[in-house]
Amino acid sequence: LPGPDRGAVSVPGEEAERFRANVTVAAGFAASVDCPALNALYGNRVEGVDAHLQDTLALDNLVLAARAASDAGAILLIEALNKPESPLYPLVSAESAIAVVDRVNEATGLDNAAFLLDLYHLSMNGEDLNEVIDRYADKTGHVQIADNPGRGAPGTGSLPLDDLIGRLRKAGYAGWIGLEYKPGDRPSAEAFDWLAN
Repeated sequence: LPGPDRGAVSVPGEEAERFRANVTVAAGFAASVDCPALNALYGNRVEGVDAHLQDTLALDNLVLAARAASDAGAILLIEALNKPESPLYPLVSAESAIAVVDRVNEATGLDNAAFLLDLYHLSMNGEDLNEVIDRYADKTGHVQIADNPGRGAPGTGSLPLDDLIGRLRKAGYAGWIGLEYKPGDRPSAEAFDWLAN
């Protein structure tokens, strides 16, 4: 993720080969630490490469990853990012990520691909978060949060994160909530004081 490619699943050539070569390693490591979910970032659009070719490659690689995840007792997560921070990443809506989830599940028959619902990314894209939760809670395998604007801790921005998490719980999501925010100008160890509230 820190690099410019935002994943390698759909990137032809050496990137895709490296992804395939490491799928079993990542799944094996996940199994060894009882990690129940693996995130496979889709990858950016590549200039001069047909988008359909990239999507076909992505599906092939995600099918491979979903099977390896299943063997490790895990699910495979598909994440939508936000367009302002990742302008070349093609999955910039809940609907686009869900479409990939559905294609992978249809191709494998395993039903272990799921949506990684990141409230920060979706809010940056201007999505109606209540509607996303209502429509896709049953296909959500993991949730990540940060406040918006600023990608800070809950309470530093304007997202009603308590309400949104409550809505997720009422919709049946019982999984973990990942904290993917910047701690600001203080040590990370001090960035959890909001939890007491």
